[in-house]
Amino acid sequence: MKIIVPMAGRGSRLRPHTLTVPKPLIPIAGKPIVHRLVEDIAKVLSTDIEEIAFIIGEDFGEKVEQDLVAIAEQLGAKGTIYYQDKPLGTGHAIMCAKDSLSGPCVIAYADTLFRADFTLDADADSVIWVKQVEDPSAYGVVQLNEQQEITGLVEKPAEFVSDLAVIGIYYFKDGAVLKNELQSVLDNNIIHGGEYQINDGIKQMQAKGYRFVPGKIDEWMDCGNKAVTVETNTRMLGFLEQEQVPLVKDTVTLENATIIPPCYIGDNVVLKNAVIGPNVSIGENSVVSDSKIANSLIQKSATIKNADLDNAMIGNHATFDGKFTAISIGDYCVLE
Repeated sequence: MKIIVPMAGRGSRLRPHTLTVPKPLIPIAGKPIVHRLVEDIAKVLSTDIEEIAFIIGEDFGEKVEQDLVAIAEQLGAKGTIYYQDKPLGTGHAIMCAKDSLSGPCVIAYADTLFRADFTLDADADSVIWVKQVEDPSAYGVVQLNEQQEITGLVEKPAEFVSDLAVIGIYYFKDGAVLKNELQSVLDNNIIHGGEYQINDGIKQMQAKGYRFVPGKIDEWMDCGNKAVTVETNTRMLGFLEQEQVPLVKDTVTLENATIIPPCYIGDNVVLKNAVIGPNVSIGENSVVSDSKIANSLIQKSATIKNADLDNAMIGNHATFDGKFTAISIGDYCVLE
């Protein structure tokens, strides 16, 4: 099995946190979004992962590429890096990794997390993962027949089609089939909204009789902007606590400090005269003193003093000393 991860977008809605770090590498409960994504896919598939191909921007840098390859290797897979030089849509991004599009594969966009427990339909040519939503008109949804097979994809339907929203994760029994159809999309310049879309390749597959079925997930978590990223961190901490995953590292130093679970506290964090939690993630090598923090996401090597934070997001190597609560400051920022 292969996993293809288009992630060339920088994540403008999550600025300033994505000015120095691509959105898929923002940590959620102590682990980068893309790392959690591929781990969860591997759990659902219950099969060995041969290769994880990451499609990134050319300006992401060598350190990002090394981190991504390491994520793949931790799952026993080969890590491959491809580049998308222009933002020309999902279909174009996937075709940047066409050399890896063969055999069974999963394509997953790296800005979403999920929780699921289902078995792939071995007879299906493709599985499109969906989540039941209250307002289908805000999403792309699938259309089903009486056999619960996917017969169509409708983007933000004005009239009710179904309440099963496409979350951006797809399984293909043979990636080469999708590659051939997307090549046709590119060759024939089939464009929607100025971009080449994966949906046009899927529609061509359906027209040729390939069988698509839905894979329904239990939870769908977005990381599109600061508010929903902090919320996703809270939800993920809750799931990990239920699964009894250790969240506080043994190297944490506590000096007159209290941790209210669930919280993720990384290696070599120092908490002094502080109350932390609930629903807080603090990255490694951070120092928090004389502060109270709840429902917040703090990245690596941050220094927090004299703070009363709630619904905050603080970047790597940032320093904050002040009275504001629902703050959002990026890497290397200093507010004193």
